[in-house]
Amino acid sequence: MTLWESFTPELMTDLYEFTMAESYFREGLTGEAVFSLFIRSYPAQRSFFVSAGVEHLLDLIPRIRFGSDAIDYLASLGKFSRPFLDYLRTFRFTGTVRAIPEGRLFFTQEPVIEVKAPIIEAQLLETLIINVIQLETLLTGKALRCVHAAGGRGLVDFSMRRAQGIEAALKAARAAYIAGFLGTSNVLAGKIYGIPVFGTMAHSYVTSFPREMDAFLAFARAYPESTLLLIDTYDTIRGARKAIEVARLLAAEGRTAEGRSLKGVRLDSGDLVSLSREVRRLFVEAGFPDVKIMVSGSLDEFSLKQLLDSGAEIDLFAVGTKFGVSADAPYLDIAYKLVAYEGRPVLKLSTGKKTWVGEKQVFRYYDGDGRMASDILCLRDEPPRAPGNPLLDVVIRGGEPARPMESLSAIRDRLAREWTSLPDPYRDIRPTATYPVTISEALLRLEEETAQTRRRDELGEKD
Repeated sequence: MTLWESFTPELMTDLYEFTMAESYFREGLTGEAVFSLFIRSYPAQRSFFVSAGVEHLLDLIPRIRFGSDAIDYLASLGKFSRPFLDYLRTFRFTGTVRAIPEGRLFFTQEPVIEVKAPIIEAQLLETLIINVIQLETLLTGKALRCVHAAGGRGLVDFSMRRAQGIEAALKAARAAYIAGFLGTSNVLAGKIYGIPVFGTMAHSYVTSFPREMDAFLAFARAYPESTLLLIDTYDTIRGARKAIEVARLLAAEGRTAEGRSLKGVRLDSGDLVSLSREVRRLFVEAGFPDVKIMVSGSLDEFSLKQLLDSGAEIDLFAVGTKFGVSADAPYLDIAYKLVAYEGRPVLKLSTGKKTWVGEKQVFRYYDGDGRMASDILCLRDEPPRAPGNPLLDVVIRGGEPARPMESLSAIRDRLAREWTSLPDPYRDIRPTATYPVTISEALLRLEEETAQTRRRDELGEKD
C-alpha cells in the first residue's frame, strides 16, 4: 500500500485522542463539548494571522469513517475494548463547526475555529484540525508578507523542492496563490487547485549544452512565445549580452510570427542589486526595455525589502525555501482547548496557558475610512456593544457542510480586501504596533467566575 493510499483522515490523530475517547466511552461521557482553536502569541515580527485551511477541513471532517482496515489496526494495538471499536465502526461527526472564513485576518486569542459536538467526536478532531490550520495559516501569512514586501512586483512560488513533504509543498502553493502570488512551479498544485504554473530552466540545462548560447537558442526554439533565460551559469553580464542576441533573433521572427519575443531573464546568484541594475541598463540600451528581470535564491520578505530599498531593478521574484518552510517562524503557538462541557464553562489554570471560556464570537469594527479599527472577543450569544462584523460563521452543521466549498479565487479576493483594510502599522514586516483586541465585560466576568470556582474546588482556595 502506498503512502497516499494509506492516508485516511480518521487515523490522522495522536494516540492519546483515542485513549481519551476510550475512557470517555467507558465512563459514559457523551455530553456536548465546545473546543476553541486559537493562537496564543505572535511569532517574532508578526502582527496578524490569515485564516487558511478551513476549506480542507470542510472536505475532510464529514468523510471521517472507521472502515475495517482502520478498526483492525486499532485492534492490533491491544489498547481498545471491543465495545469501543464497535462504536467507532458507526462513528460519524454530528456536530457543528464555526470558523473564520479563509482569507480573513485574525489576531491572537481569537478563536479561528470552534467545534461543538459530543465530546468523543470533538476530541477526535483535535490533531487533524491543528495540523491543517497551523500549516496553512502559517504559510499564507508568510506569503502575504512577501507580497507586501514586493511592492506590487510579481511573485512565483518555487518552494516545492525544499518543502517539508509533498503535502506541505501543495499547501504552500495554495497559500501563496491566496496571498497574491502569480502562481507556482508546482505542477501537481496547478492540477489540483487550478493555480497558474510557471517555470524557466535549471543550470543543468545550460551546462548540458556545449555552449551557453546553444542552450539559449535551443530553449528559444522550443518556447519562442515564452522564453525566459537563466543567465548566471557562468558570468551574469556575459549571459545578459547573449540573451540580448536571442532577443534580437526573436524580435526579427516576431515580425512574421506574432508573439515571439524574449520575455525575461533570471538571476539566481551574486550581488543581485548591482547585477540587476547592469542587466537592466544593457537591455534598455539594446532597445528591449520590456524584458523582465526575475531573481531567485533564498528570498523572503526581508531580503525582498532589502533588495528593493537598495535600488535593485527587479520585476519578478521566485520565492522558495524560506517561504516554503517559513524559515524565520516555522510554527505557531496554536491550541485546541475544551472551553465548555454540558453547558458548563471550563478552563485550565496552568501558568501561561490561558484560555477563554465558553462559545465565543469575534466582532470587527472599522473606522470612517473603512479601515480595521479594533476587534472584540465576546460570548457567542452576547449582544455586541455596537453593530459589528461577526467573524465566525457556521461551516459544518449536523456533521455536514453548511455551504458549498469556496473557490480559490473567492478566498484570494477576500484576502486582498482584508489586506487593504488593515492599517499600515500592522502590515509592516517589522511591526511596532499590536492590533487592538478587547474582551467583553460578560466574557471577563464569566472567566473570573469560572477561575474562582476551579481554584476553590481544585486548590481549596477560599473566595
